[in-house]
Amino acid sequence: MTFEFNLPTNLTLLRIAFIPLLVVVFYLPWAYANVASTVIFMLAGFTDWLDGYLARKMRMETPFGAFLDPVADKLMVAVVLVLIVQQQPDPYLAIPAAIIIGREITIASLREWMAELGKRAKVKVSQLGKWKTSLQMFAMTLLLYRDDLLGVPINALGYFSLYIAALLTLWSMVNYCVTALAAIREQ
Repeated sequence: MTFEFNLPTNLTLLRIAFIPLLVVVFYLPWAYANVASTVIFMLAGFTDWLDGYLARKMRMETPFGAFLDPVADKLMVAVVLVLIVQQQPDPYLAIPAAIIIGREITIASLREWMAELGKRAKVKVSQLGKWKTSLQMFAMTLLLYRDDLLGVPINALGYFSLYIAALLTLWSMVNYCVTALAAIREQ
């Protein structure tokens, strides 16, 4: 695999670079640390959308970019969920966070295994996976911000959204596993 550093790949690397910045800002003893860390997370989310859009639009898709993009996503999701659960140590928050992180590890491993079997295309990203990711990002944005906004209980909405995201996460994992099992049985 060659390491091509084009604009979309550089945006993915920027998203990875946002992770330590987000962690530092998250722990700053500053009244607006939650706002600043939320903005950093939203910028990282925007780079996730933008790198994919530019790679397709400008025909700059590369094997390295295809590898790096989901790695960046999973790193960001895992780190932010750990930060949120550490800040709000509640089993009702830890359970969906563990489901989401566990699913990400499971599916990454499944994709690697399927690639070894020459069946990588069988476990490509699905529309359900895209909805799951969008809802996860929405929930994590709310939970990072966590303060009420204009009378709206943002943290409670974040909890609710994270539970729905966890359900979609389980559903998509089952779909991937069923698809992979069918592909393995074909061999």
